[in-house]
Amino acid sequence: MSNQWDPGGIFEVLASDESRRILAAASVRPLSAKEFEQICDASLPTIYRRISVLVEYDMLSEEQVVDTESGHSKQYATDLQEINVRVEDGEFTVNLEIRKDTVDKFGELFRDLGEGHRGSVSSEFPDLPSESPTEE
Repeated sequence: MSNQWDPGGIFEVLASDESRRILAAASVRPLSAKEFEQICDASLPTIYRRISVLVEYDMLSEEQVVDTESGHSKQYATDLQEINVRVEDGEFTVNLEIRKDTVDKFGELFRDLGEGHRGSVSSEFPDLPSESPTEE
C-alpha cells in the first residue's frame, strides 16, 4: 500500500529526532509511549505529540493490548516501509510505502464500503470491480 503526502509535511515529520527514533525503535517490536519516552529521552507529552503525527501520516499504528499488571494499554508499531522522494518538473513528490496486513485491508474495505467509497476498494483490491456490473 502506498500514500502520497505533501512533501513539506513529510519533511517536517521526519525532521524531528524523536519521530525518527520512534519509527526506528518501533520497527524492531511494538512499544508503549513510556518505552519511547526512555528511548528518546523526551517528555511524555512530546512523545504523545510525535506518536499522534506519525499515526496521522500512517507511519505508525497503534494496538490495544491487555497487560495483567496495568490493564489495557497501547503499543505502537512502525508501518512505514519506504519513503520515495521524486523531484521532477519543478516539484517534489513523496510516496510512502506502508505495510498493512490482510486484516487491516479487510477492515478498511468494510469501512470504505459502509462510507460509500467504491474507488478506494478497487485500488486496495484490484480484483474487485469498482463499479456494479451492467446488465445486457
